[in-house]
Amino acid sequence: MSFITLAPPLPSPTRDVEQQIYVLHQTRLTTHGYVIIPSFLPPSTLSALRTASSTLISLSSAGQWPHVRTTGKQFPPWDPSLVPHSAGIWGVQHLLHPSLPLPPSQREAFVKLYFSPALLSLSREILSLPPPDGLVMELFNLLCGPSDGKGFELSWHRDDIPASATEEEERERVWKPGEVYSHTQWNLPLYDDNSLVLMPGSHSRPRTAAEREADPHGGDLEGQVVVELKAGDLVFYDNNILHRGVYSGGKQRVTLHGSVGRADGGRG
Repeated sequence: MSFITLAPPLPSPTRDVEQQIYVLHQTRLTTHGYVIIPSFLPPSTLSALRTASSTLISLSSAGQWPHVRTTGKQFPPWDPSLVPHSAGIWGVQHLLHPSLPLPPSQREAFVKLYFSPALLSLSREILSLPPPDGLVMELFNLLCGPSDGKGFELSWHRDDIPASATEEEERERVWKPGEVYSHTQWNLPLYDDNSLVLMPGSHSRPRTAAEREADPHGGDLEGQVVVELKAGDLVFYDNNILHRGVYSGGKQRVTLHGSVGRADGGRG
């Protein structure tokens, strides 16, 4: 079992070493709310994904793929009719859709990544889900630099807990020690990326007063961490960690974003 690479065969680590790596990953995730797996992708895979992503971004920016995230709007629904004349894009949805307007070899690059044994193995470890227990497909998207060249910042948010939640509602829904994750999500940049900003440890507590009063259009918070990723690194993070995205209009960004879940559901 491999934890950190899709590269050609290398000597397999012993089970003791695998277990040590797993414990380090789990400890980091449950303590800080995120864990970085460096150098996850080999150069050949990185190159294939860059080619497929570049083609897809170009087609989507020209209005030839409707499942996009439009600039100036953080949350769905997005209106694809605005592209390209009234809005750019900052993301492309549904990378596994059978109608994705790409050559078969480029569609296959996305499929191979999402279903790669290395990525699914890591996901199973995080979900405490040994084979052959079932996984379910969730999302697989692409986040990109704004195609209209205009930078913007997403607001601080949690993916599954609304900003309107009370402190007590948050306390009930955040991760609690001993819980088993029902799903896990990740970012995988194809170029160096520092767009993800988060508050370590916030996945397991309600927001502070300062966090509740944060600028809805972004802005820094004391204690935040800018997640610095090299091309081919992988970061898993709790979807209810307090986080935001910072999109620079002049900087290249192509980051794959996906998740899988337990077929049995539940976080108990």
